[in-house]
Amino acid sequence: MKMPYHLTELETPRLILRGINPSFIHNMYRRHTKQEVIDFFGFDEKGYEHFNTMHLKGMETHRLSLFFFSLFDKQQQKAIGECGFHTWNAFHQRSDLFYSICFDENKRKGFMTEALGPVLQYGFTEMKLDRVAAYIDNMNTPSLKLLQRYGFTFEGTMRQDYLVEGVPEDSECYSLLKPEWEKQLSK
Repeated sequence: MKMPYHLTELETPRLILRGINPSFIHNMYRRHTKQEVIDFFGFDEKGYEHFNTMHLKGMETHRLSLFFFSLFDKQQQKAIGECGFHTWNAFHQRSDLFYSICFDENKRKGFMTEALGPVLQYGFTEMKLDRVAAYIDNMNTPSLKLLQRYGFTFEGTMRQDYLVEGVPEDSECYSLLKPEWEKQLSK
């Protein structure tokens, strides 16, 4: 389904990255059927409800917003994940990074490695970010390798930072600063 209100679109060898912001999500939920929304984003009922809650309860404050890319596999011609920025504070030029691949059959195929480079470039150049932070479970080896590949630096452990099924869990904080990212590009 072609959407007339895309913000931006990036392309990699195997993926099309479609920019999503709060206005886009609101438009999707106001103008399209539940099935069209599910098909566009490629998520299940739980994902639909998550985004619907965001649509109904809000995603922004006067200081914070989000911007992410929905990842579309060119070969499968469907959405397979997302990668982008939440708790984006434009004034302080920082944001938290998030990413996920929706389906197990698409994991460990390098899609996120392929997507993250252009997403970071967009964040540092178009969104004018100076700092990107990422929080991961210390047992999440694929995420750790991904962040290390892109030069993120370990900053410390955020104790009881996330609730997983009602249980508080720690997360490991990593960050990448714009000068560090620029230095990597010059290599």
